[in-house]
Amino acid sequence: MTRREAIRSAAFTIIPARLVRGYQANSKLDIGIIGIGGVGAGNAQRLAELGENIAAICDVDPAILEDRAKPYPNARRHSDFRRMFDTQKLDGVVIATPDHSHAFLSIAAMQQGIHVYCQKPLTRTIAEARRMAEVAAKHKVVTQMGTASASSESTRKTIELVRSGALGEITEVHCWTNRPLWPQGFDRPAGEDPVPSTMNWDLWLGPAKERPYKARWPEGHSVYNIPSRFDPFPERWWRDYWANNVYHPFTWRGWQDFGTGALGDIAPHSLNVAYWGLELGPPSVVEVVETSGMTREMYPASSIIRYDFPARGVHPPVKVYWYDGGKLPPPEIAGDKAVGGGLVLIGTKGSLPAGRGPFFGGDVEPYPEPKRMDWDYDEVHADWTSGIKFGKRPSCDFAYAGPFTEAYLLGNIALKVGHRVEWNANSFQVTNCREANQYLSCEYRKGWELPG
Repeated sequence: MTRREAIRSAAFTIIPARLVRGYQANSKLDIGIIGIGGVGAGNAQRLAELGENIAAICDVDPAILEDRAKPYPNARRHSDFRRMFDTQKLDGVVIATPDHSHAFLSIAAMQQGIHVYCQKPLTRTIAEARRMAEVAAKHKVVTQMGTASASSESTRKTIELVRSGALGEITEVHCWTNRPLWPQGFDRPAGEDPVPSTMNWDLWLGPAKERPYKARWPEGHSVYNIPSRFDPFPERWWRDYWANNVYHPFTWRGWQDFGTGALGDIAPHSLNVAYWGLELGPPSVVEVVETSGMTREMYPASSIIRYDFPARGVHPPVKVYWYDGGKLPPPEIAGDKAVGGGLVLIGTKGSLPAGRGPFFGGDVEPYPEPKRMDWDYDEVHADWTSGIKFGKRPSCDFAYAGPFTEAYLLGNIALKVGHRVEWNANSFQVTNCREANQYLSCEYRKGWELPG
């Protein structure tokens, strides 16, 4: 069964009918937001625009909580998500914390029957991604991974063109990004700084191992000389606002204990076009082509990774190349003016530079406008709330996002072991390197193990 057929067959079987009628009778959903400092603020704004009730806001930083809660005076404020779950009845929750907390928070919510919208990347580890999909299915909650590419018009046009056969059979995909926009490839700075009064460091660490708090990189550290791959961001703005932070805000992405690096930040957007459009499934091999090298605790400053996806029925194998940290495909593929991010699909009849528009879609020229498909999806937030109210399956629910996350996060495992990784999704193991299997999951701090 193809993904399209599976979605159609499951479209109205997600929520028990009695719950759907209840939501129709009371159209406003009570939504909680966990993590309001960054993209969580945008999630809250969008859901409020859709007419939903922002009933609770939670953040471990009281200063951020105070500032970002102002548009929602009736929302109850919490510094600890456990208090929020214990004292409020919510229909849905948005998880917009650092990556390392996604699985713990989402599973805790789903086990209470709360519908979950979790920001990309879905999880920090492959084992967490599989567990999230299993828990969502068990508790029959409506879920969505937050990637706007799932509802982007340009993404859909690109997929329509691919499936029209105009490009022939796709055999290669090349995807590049200007990430990381934060420090990567360094060792942890020495020393310890006092934890600010506006920061609950213990709750921020959550499931991650304990470590001393450090606010800024030392003066003169090479992190202040980040190369020009970060253009078009002004150098002064970058240094003053982001690069000198060690963990919070935002710069946690480069740390293996907290984030998933450049790959986890952008692959959920860009590679979704290929994974969805070509219905790829799990890769059989992932290999590091080039890298600046992992450090003990951080992802590399740059990398090139190749994913080998096997044939699917009548469709041939596909090689997917990933480039970050200023690395680019050859000029004959990406062009001589490739900047920022892009995606090129190479087929037996032609190729498409699909990276010119938002979220790695774009114009289908010079090919004929493809026939429109019957997309039963909405904007990514509306897609989720419609799923809750009417039982319609969202475009990037955990049944899809879980396997997709497994696929792209294998690239980080290949980076950690430094060589070819052969993957068997059915047995859930790397078959050619026993060492690699330790990275499928992670250790959790006592008291922060994934809910049972």
